[in-house]
Amino acid sequence: MTSLRFVERLSDLVNGVEVILSDIWGVVHNGLESFPEACEALHTYRQRGGTVILITNAPRPADSVQRQLRKLGVADETYDAIVSSGDLTRNFVADHPGKKIFWIGPERDSSIHRGLDAVMTPLEQADYIICTGLFDDETESAEDYRAMLLQAREHRLPLVCANPDIVVERGDRLIYCAGAIAELYRELGGESIFYGKPHRPIYERAMALAAERRGQPTSLDRVLAIGDSVRTDLTGALGFGIDCLFLTRGIHSEEFEGIDQLDAASVKELFGHPPRALMRELRW
Repeated sequence: MTSLRFVERLSDLVNGVEVILSDIWGVVHNGLESFPEACEALHTYRQRGGTVILITNAPRPADSVQRQLRKLGVADETYDAIVSSGDLTRNFVADHPGKKIFWIGPERDSSIHRGLDAVMTPLEQADYIICTGLFDDETESAEDYRAMLLQAREHRLPLVCANPDIVVERGDRLIYCAGAIAELYRELGGESIFYGKPHRPIYERAMALAAERRGQPTSLDRVLAIGDSVRTDLTGALGFGIDCLFLTRGIHSEEFEGIDQLDAASVKELFGHPPRALMRELRW
């Protein structure tokens, strides 16, 4: 294994790349503001004939994600389409009509149930759990849900996780996500079903949308993923068989502070299998 260097520009990596599958949170915005250089990089890539599919673990439908992007100043021209873990979770609900759901998550995620025949009940009456996040991610952690999860385990309720992220950035802070609750439930012996990265269905859907835009399927050796999470973005890309550009300014920023090059031992410790390249933040 050789050392892993930082690159300065996306333009240095996309020769022969026809499709980019880009993370959103941590790549084009931090939850409070967008990153203009990142948006411009993806827009420029599209102008030169590339296709950009945004893939996100947001527990909301793609149209809700798009509205958030617009509010943060991310232009529609930045990308071709959006695939969200929220959409995949909605498909699960639609495939289980009439089942009773106990929902864990903040009110802002209510769009995940929009237009579905979703029957909300207390935990004791539920057939399964949908988890989109914490009720209050400003103050809570997964441990606050331990008693609830133990009760769910006793009822043998599957937990459908609509956002496999453990943490994401919100400004300069890290906040817990649905993945933290789902992982704790699994540790406690409960059944957790994950939609979103690093799991294969979100990549399959993204590639299907790319094929629609381009008029034909794209070979995986001409696809590049971009993200800032080892657990979701890098692991998901490698598991799907595509290269990954890893951004270090996101949730792993402290681990990369002051580093310009990683030796083989550090690469193995941080990544296991390395990404194609490192970049601090996305720019053309």
